[in-house]
Amino acid sequence: MQGNRSRDTSAEWDVRRLVHRAGLRYRVNARPVPGLRRSADLVFSRRHMAVFIDGCFWHACPLHFVAPKTNVDYWEAKIERNRLRDRATTEALLAEGWTVLRFWAHEQPADVANQIVSAFRQATDF
Repeated sequence: MQGNRSRDTSAEWDVRRLVHRAGLRYRVNARPVPGLRRSADLVFSRRHMAVFIDGCFWHACPLHFVAPKTNVDYWEAKIERNRLRDRATTEALLAEGWTVLRFWAHEQPADVANQIVSAFRQATDF
């Protein structure tokens, strides 16, 4: 599993390019909240906004996820832990007053970037 990227995936790069082109600046693969041991794909610290681009396999996309046929017990538990961690991360960030945006890797980068830019412009400065 070392070959599986946890950051800088092609979906992330495509979205980041468009968001940067729109004039927004962000931190990449950063922890939004210092005490929270989770990293977001894009972090807008001053706007308290965290963006996650989730892979279809690792986060069990309802459209594209196909469960592995071998080592089923391991993979079911692994994917479920990922989903629980995603929910816990979202809840923790919302409790801290952050805006959390989650997207699937299969979504169109232009649509994702437009939603990020829109949310950024609507967020208030802290």
